[in-house]
Amino acid sequence: MRLMRYLLSALLLYSGQASAECLTRGTGDMGIVIERAAGSVQVVDRRAHRALFRIEGLGDLSHASAVYSPDERYAYIFGRDGGLTRIDILCGTITHRVVQGGNSIGGAISQDGNLIAVSNYEPGGVKVFAASDLRLIADIPATPVNSEKRSKTVGLVDAGEQRFVYSLYDTGETWILDMSDPANPVIQKHEKIGQLPYDALITRDGRYYIAGLFGQDGLALLDLWHPERGTRLILEDYGKGEQKLPVYKMPHLEGWAMAGNRAFLPGVGHHQVLVVERGEWNTLAKIPVYGQPVFVMARPDGRQIWVNFAFPDNDTIQVIDTETLKVVKTLKPGKGALHMEFAPRGEEVWISIRDKDEVQVYDTRKLQLTHTLPVAKPSGIFFTARAHTTGL
Repeated sequence: MRLMRYLLSALLLYSGQASAECLTRGTGDMGIVIERAAGSVQVVDRRAHRALFRIEGLGDLSHASAVYSPDERYAYIFGRDGGLTRIDILCGTITHRVVQGGNSIGGAISQDGNLIAVSNYEPGGVKVFAASDLRLIADIPATPVNSEKRSKTVGLVDAGEQRFVYSLYDTGETWILDMSDPANPVIQKHEKIGQLPYDALITRDGRYYIAGLFGQDGLALLDLWHPERGTRLILEDYGKGEQKLPVYKMPHLEGWAMAGNRAFLPGVGHHQVLVVERGEWNTLAKIPVYGQPVFVMARPDGRQIWVNFAFPDNDTIQVIDTETLKVVKTLKPGKGALHMEFAPRGEEVWISIRDKDEVQVYDTRKLQLTHTLPVAKPSGIFFTARAHTTGL
């Protein structure tokens, strides 16, 4: 029955896309859902809970992410195969596409919306493109590891003042790339930040850049208001003297939640969510949870934290109350609960359920399922409100 429902939806979407003209409407209640196995995306109306278009031909989307233009009309899709694709969500079409690397791991859009930066494993480094037509603007190679390869680049985010910030996995560095003058990029390098930075985040106000370290305990923090002070190690004592569990899936640091003056983040190798004081960056509490957290995300008002988990517990979602620091609800949406995205004001959360070929929508006040949408092997969900948020 589910397969028939999906096939019917796909047929309607395809026929609608083939004949439809561009939509004339606002984009504030739209978004996209990645269909990772098919190399396609669905453009969705989040208020009507329905798909508008399916766009195919986007390459390998097994670890895809997306950013939006400031007017919310264009989405830029970063594929694992090095593909960078610009799509028009009002027309359901691809406007430009380039394959700019061999193995890519996400990207970012500049503060003014004119530049798109892409982070590459192969070849190691960052490339910057014009947002309007994907012309190459700058090619910034990473530090060489040996005569044949350069360091992988990870944790690429946008920051204020036309800057991008990213880390170098193999060489333990964080670089600030200033693109104020696109013809003359300026790089500030911070070396020896820690062993094997694997991902990073930037706080919503754009001040703190935090890189997770796979090769040692702790996190590397860089204050972007005072980059001249360099990075410092925080939470370096977390988990010392305790045996870590095998890590089945590394946490996604973009999902770390900020609620008031506290950060909620996944304990790597532990069944815990950590509560950390912003500023001093000390651990305030450790909240026991169902499994190894992957995404730890705050509802926009900061009252709830929603957590999903790595295999074999990826059929479970838990909700934490940030006032009591207690788990208030455990949901079982199904295997492959991969990604969560809140409505901009937090009344709903959309969750991709890969193994059910569907997206589930929950009322965050009642903590109840309200809608489902058929989507082939969904992963990332990206609403247009991201266009106006630093680091997303």
